[in-house]
Amino acid sequence: MTKKHLAMTVALGLSLSALPAFAQSAFEREAKDRAEIEKLMWQYARALDTENADAYIATFTPDGQFGSGANATKGHDALHKMIADLRQRNVETESKTGQKRPAMYHTSMNPYLEFIDKDHAILRAYWTTIFAGDAPNAPARIAAVGWERNELVRVNGKWLIKVRDTQPKDKE
Repeated sequence: MTKKHLAMTVALGLSLSALPAFAQSAFEREAKDRAEIEKLMWQYARALDTENADAYIATFTPDGQFGSGANATKGHDALHKMIADLRQRNVETESKTGQKRPAMYHTSMNPYLEFIDKDHAILRAYWTTIFAGDAPNAPARIAAVGWERNELVRVNGKWLIKVRDTQPKDKE
């Protein structure tokens, strides 16, 4: 074998030996991204259920939006106001009626996460809004159900919601 052939063989061998490491790192990156997105969506639901406007907007990009079309709520200021107003309405209702609203739980089911590229993903799922029973042993109440389509982006290394649409018009 000539020096040229030996060099080419060594180079080919080195490049092929790097393939499993690259494939493994891509697999590891996707697994890490999935875990981060799962945490993001938990933080979103928890912030909404506790009416924590600051935690809620922390799950969105600065120009992020809830909903679609003309009625979409866009940007951190508007999203913060949406949750702060919800909290205020509940405080006012409680002061008028003397009854605290039962705990609220937003759940997502059957999620399907599709990576568009390394910094963009679409998360589709079914969702349910549930209110806890308002007395001991009272049954929970399902308030609403539907499906969602979330556009997620990585910004400065962190996954955030760009668009959360809980009433998508398309028939995906």
